[in-house]
Amino acid sequence: MIALAQTASGTFAVDLETDEVDPAEPFAPADAPELNLPRVVAAAAVGSTVVAVVDARPPLLVSHDAGMTWQESGRGLPTGRAVAVADDDPDLVVYAARNRLYLSRNGGLFWTALAVELPEISAVAVREG
Repeated sequence: MIALAQTASGTFAVDLETDEVDPAEPFAPADAPELNLPRVVAAAAVGSTVVAVVDARPPLLVSHDAGMTWQESGRGLPTGRAVAVADDDPDLVVYAARNRLYLSRNGGLFWTALAVELPEISAVAVREG
């Protein structure tokens, strides 16, 4: 899988297995779902999985039932800018802080920082690699 990151210096493709970074073509971020939550910065949804970046601590809210119930996620993560959920695997979530990407392979339960540091990130997407 590849994470695409739009940054202040262009778009980059980050291989989620190797952390290898390559320049990429710009992309149109997916439309964010409309959520009735306070302080939403960004959001992404695939099927019944919805992930919202909020201006709060912890910085994420995750729903696995299309927004009926929410769980806090991302304790210890920095303030967020963007989020993306893989179309074919809603457990794979990429979260963008200012200069770093974080990956969850279990629907937002645990997070791993990718080693690469990028210019200021404004949007993310997940694509097949």
